[in-house]
Amino acid sequence: MAIQTFRGFSLLLVISVCTVLIFLTFGHLSSIGWNAFSGLTRQVDEEMVGSGEVEENLTKIADSTKTNGAEVKSDQTSRTTPGAVPETPMPVLSRKSFKKAPRWDFDDIYNQDAPPRQTTCAESLRNSEDEGFKKAFLPNVRMFMHRTNMSEWNRLSHFNNPFGFMEYKHDEVMLAVNLIPKPNEPLLPPKTGSDKCLRCAVVATGGILNGSKMGKEIDAHDYVFRMNGAAIKGYEEDVGNRTSVYVHTAHSITMSLKLWRKFGYTSAPKDEGIKYVLIPEGMRDFLWMEGLFKGERVTAGQFKNNRPRNYYSGQYNETRFYVLHQDFLRYVRNRFLNSPHLNSSFWPFVRPTNGAFTIFLALQTCDTVSAYGFMTEDFRKYSTYYVEKFKSNVVLYPNHDYIMEKNLWKRLHDSKIINLYQKTLPEKGSPSVSPKH
Repeated sequence: MAIQTFRGFSLLLVISVCTVLIFLTFGHLSSIGWNAFSGLTRQVDEEMVGSGEVEENLTKIADSTKTNGAEVKSDQTSRTTPGAVPETPMPVLSRKSFKKAPRWDFDDIYNQDAPPRQTTCAESLRNSEDEGFKKAFLPNVRMFMHRTNMSEWNRLSHFNNPFGFMEYKHDEVMLAVNLIPKPNEPLLPPKTGSDKCLRCAVVATGGILNGSKMGKEIDAHDYVFRMNGAAIKGYEEDVGNRTSVYVHTAHSITMSLKLWRKFGYTSAPKDEGIKYVLIPEGMRDFLWMEGLFKGERVTAGQFKNNRPRNYYSGQYNETRFYVLHQDFLRYVRNRFLNSPHLNSSFWPFVRPTNGAFTIFLALQTCDTVSAYGFMTEDFRKYSTYYVEKFKSNVVLYPNHDYIMEKNLWKRLHDSKIINLYQKTLPEKGSPSVSPKH
């Protein structure tokens, strides 16, 4: 009889404990934002490889989301639930786990800054009546990185580079991110005088500029953006000689010197007061940043022992150095250049070109944008680069969707959102055709 009483008491005790645990678990789960969880399972059955891996990854990610106790709002302000446990980095996601680019429910949600300046420029692209552009354009999407918290790290860890931190280790990346200076001034200061329109030129390296004589027109703009191997000396008549903003990656600023030295290219643009903008393309860029901000050699990776500051010809100044935010890069891809290549097996390597990111940087900061040296319908008539004396055939590498970009520039031009420099070579014996710009 005593044994039966003891067993009954033990059973009652177990039931009571289970009830308490269920109640506590339910209370914890209810504090998790649905938006932060609902994207975890979307399309994952067809995008992740191996059923066992699917279950394991989902469990890890869901557990991480529960641990975070944060809810992501559309304005991207992270709100921590009272009493939530300390946040920790989510388990590292592998690009190899996905057959194509994963899509999350929060894929098209971005950090947004305070409303942008109100323009008084009647010609401003912000006044465009193009419905497609108006719907896609976010005038206050966050453009530049600074410090980031754990909630942001975990959100961005769902996206591959350069759109997020997928496959990166938190402690390694934060060594650089925590050093990124907070922008204390806008990329482009407002104009003074009666004409309030910020007029910008974006100059790429396309062969269409060879012999164009567009140099004076380019330099007449308020600000001039360039990227990659921006050779100027000896090419001023065609491409101008001013640079206000130079956009680059660690790879482009170093490799341009090696590849273009034979064309007279000796350094990245170094105008007095120039603004430098870095695209955080990969881990090598964060290692580059760490060396740059500390004024030291790069400690690991492809550029180990290089001194980044040597590549800026004495013009590096942390108050004039900016790092593009992953949300801005993803916004450009998602809303304007969402290539079908993202559904291929090589999706992790697919991204817009540096030139495309530069055009959108100008669209976010200028009233009018003129684009020179970009691909046009007749691109096969021209060399790859304007520095080349002899014609070369343009190679379309699969990591960039050049044709999609070409078509986008034409649509933006036709909609009067940008002015795209175009020209048509005359047939033999035919009169010249004036460039359209």
